[in-house]
Amino acid sequence: MHSKALAPEYQGALTKMSVNSSLTDVLAEGVRHLRKAELSGSPQEVARCGLAVAEAHRRLGNVVEADRAWKASYRSARSAGDLGAMAWALWSGGTLARQRGELRLAFRLLGLAADMGKRGGDVVARGYSLAGLAETGRIQGDYRTVAALHEQLLAEARARGEARHTVWALEGIAQIHRNTGSLDTALAMFEEAAELAGNADDRRGRAWALRGMADIISLRDDPERALALLAEAELTCREMNLSSALAYNHKMRANVLFRARRYEEARAMYEEALAEFGAMTEPRGQALARLGLVKSLARLGRDRSETAADLHELRRTLDRIGLLNARDMVDKAYAELGVAPVDGDTDGKSRRR
Repeated sequence: MHSKALAPEYQGALTKMSVNSSLTDVLAEGVRHLRKAELSGSPQEVARCGLAVAEAHRRLGNVVEADRAWKASYRSARSAGDLGAMAWALWSGGTLARQRGELRLAFRLLGLAADMGKRGGDVVARGYSLAGLAETGRIQGDYRTVAALHEQLLAEARARGEARHTVWALEGIAQIHRNTGSLDTALAMFEEAAELAGNADDRRGRAWALRGMADIISLRDDPERALALLAEAELTCREMNLSSALAYNHKMRANVLFRARRYEEARAMYEEALAEFGAMTEPRGQALARLGLVKSLARLGRDRSETAADLHELRRTLDRIGLLNARDMVDKAYAELGVAPVDGDTDGKSRRR
């Protein structure tokens, strides 16, 4: 039996904030209570309220403000000797680093957060930090390493009845199955995640699950159903001001349109997603949207040499971010578009081992 979804990152005076609260509301309340905590002279409360401010900024795409806020939260937690609050601040910083495409930094901060959570006896902070490590590895493409950790975290979340974490783990494992070709298993897990999130009133989790379902359904040549699921998810993203989730929703909409050979519509949607990712300085999303845009323009008759040059630059960008499957993605695009690679992009030496 799972409980209603909770938001453990909203702490101190903000514990009553719902997981479904608009991020602008969370930010406003967080700033208000942070100022009160600063006046009261309680570094512990400053750290806890500062965490909510950092997370609201991060999810709204305000990366400079988010970076400043999590570091301030950590300093306050350290001055108070609160290991749990220190763990949460490091988790927020690690999650921000992943969002910014700084995967090495993300691994380091999330590892420190998991250790700090364990030392401080904060089981939830440790669980979220381990989940962050697992998600970072999955995004990087290191499925073999993180699959077992995903399964472990799913089992722990189910045992504790934590709906939000169960939904997250289901979606992560489903994404691994999707990326390794087990589409039936992936769809079943995304559907389970969507149902559980709905029952637990976790609107954010359900929006991400619907996006995963739409992806697989469009691969099965049902674009209209996929677009309908994305439209439902988009409403949640807009109502909760989920900037990053909305950008990824739009990129998936573009993917669906591209697969349906609606290339002009796909081009426009990729451009919209690209602008959204750029506004929040999310290089991974930018690179993936750019890849879709290059493919759409190629299908619309763009010069092959220009397409090849863009794919070459994208390979370098994805490598720099640290995505292990970057070469596979670009090689697939070369083959799909019938474009010759440049500078030995697909030679034996450049392939991932």
